[in-house]
Amino acid sequence: MAQQEWLYGIHALESVLQREPERLIELFVLKGRDDKSVHTIVSQARQFGVSVQFCQRKTLDDKVESSQHQGVVAKVKPAKQFNENDLAAIVESSKTPFLLILDGVTDPHNLGACLRTADAAGVDAVVVPKDKSAALTPVVRKVACGAADVIPLVQVTNLARTLRDLQDAGVWIVGTAGEAENNIYDCKLSGPMALVMGAEGKGMRRLTREHCDELIKLPMAGSVSSLNVSVATGVCLYEIVRQRG
Repeated sequence: MAQQEWLYGIHALESVLQREPERLIELFVLKGRDDKSVHTIVSQARQFGVSVQFCQRKTLDDKVESSQHQGVVAKVKPAKQFNENDLAAIVESSKTPFLLILDGVTDPHNLGACLRTADAAGVDAVVVPKDKSAALTPVVRKVACGAADVIPLVQVTNLARTLRDLQDAGVWIVGTAGEAENNIYDCKLSGPMALVMGAEGKGMRRLTREHCDELIKLPMAGSVSSLNVSVATGVCLYEIVRQRG
């Protein structure tokens, strides 16, 4: 595991300063950037004894191989990585577990958006397979706007086995599929639940689909055959939130 990683973007840095300031190693700020949010980040970092350097834009771009850093880049200690044991503890500690499972979502922007929505909807954890899935990259953290540092992203070695373990723990597994007979708005979606969303374009893998207790679909009235996975995730999560009441 890497000893350090890069973090960038206003929200991502605000989140880590608020929750885990001990992770910050060094802060790099765009020269001449002096708005309130950046000033606050610099001030808080200095309070925690973090070295602050002011750099040219190209220096920041080169550090994170992106120009989307909003003028703030930090070298940080890696965040805790969650695994199957952590997931079992999360499920056990909740009266009515609420999980989001992403099967093969490889686009970091989509993963970041899903994390942000999951946090807003009160999801206890987001589960992804270790293979064929986007990881917690700086892009994911920036798009998640701080949610990546709040909601556990659990990486599992065998997703089918994890689904079986969740079922044994009393969690109802609901998968989304375009060919499903049941409309999401006609289904009972309360109680301990895991929502499974498939990969962009391909949907869920066959083995994942076979381990679902129920398949549902979103009604599609227009000419478009499917929604972007992060948009569909938001719609489904909030219907579950509505029903859980």
